[in-house]
Amino acid sequence: MNGLLTLQEFYASILNKGTMEQFSHLSKMSHFNVFKRGQIQCARITELHRTDFHKISLVVGDGIIHFEDRKVPVSGKTLVFYHRNVPHVWEPVSEDQLGAFCLFNNHFIENYLLDTLFRDTPLMNMAMNPVYPLTDEQATIFEFIFEQIQEEVEGDYVKKYEVIVHYLHLLLHHTNKLCTQNIREDKKPQASVVLTALFMEMLERQFPIDSSDQSLALKKPSDFAEKLSIHVNHLNRLIKEVTGRSTTEIISSRLANEAKALLRHTDSSVAEIAYTLGFEHPSNFNNFFKKQTQLTPKSFREVS
Repeated sequence: MNGLLTLQEFYASILNKGTMEQFSHLSKMSHFNVFKRGQIQCARITELHRTDFHKISLVVGDGIIHFEDRKVPVSGKTLVFYHRNVPHVWEPVSEDQLGAFCLFNNHFIENYLLDTLFRDTPLMNMAMNPVYPLTDEQATIFEFIFEQIQEEVEGDYVKKYEVIVHYLHLLLHHTNKLCTQNIREDKKPQASVVLTALFMEMLERQFPIDSSDQSLALKKPSDFAEKLSIHVNHLNRLIKEVTGRSTTEIISSRLANEAKALLRHTDSSVAEIAYTLGFEHPSNFNNFFKKQTQLTPKSFREVS
């Protein structure tokens, strides 16, 4: 893996369905599909990776989801949202790995899902919890939704994707119920959660960086605090309360992830990447990157 799993690579290399050229059209068209976890043979992905598609998984089995900064044990029946810009990898623990997952690209979102309901999900909002353990009663609802989606995908109804969107909305509404329940059980003030979500959305909207002509406008906690019209100390306290991490840690982690992606997937020089990410001098970027990864940008690019 090179750090980014594309939809083409998923079909060609992971599912072994053909060549990259056979699936090159997927980058230019709307795409949605659903799979049963126990019925497909996937090549094992062992490294943290991002994707260029969105994925929702109903996991039936035990495993560990590895993120860059934490591990999340999963047991029984669990609903998992994979944010495409968050590096992750699944480590199975139990022999049986059942359930289902659906995946779709940005073209599908642009055609069907550009609404508030979708934006307020863990697929788009990194401040939201991406992992939801389910009771048997809750799991029955999501199992039914995935079964209906599978039936539509395999059917020949001319407007089947519009039907699928309705089922996705139903899935997201039930997820919102889980989010509301979790917030209530955690007893976190609603204002803290809302403000954290706004902060994460503002941070995430600056990425990915597609050109060296782009430059980050929001780089420091004080930049975000000014945009949110609150004192920076108040922002730091609320972010820490909800996420357990400082505002600076979150910003630095996201900058480091983007720096890695730019070093891996572009020909931009280290200096160009430094200026794009808002560093006044390449030496400052070198020091920052080494602190985050224990490697210099040049060394990281050589081993990636």
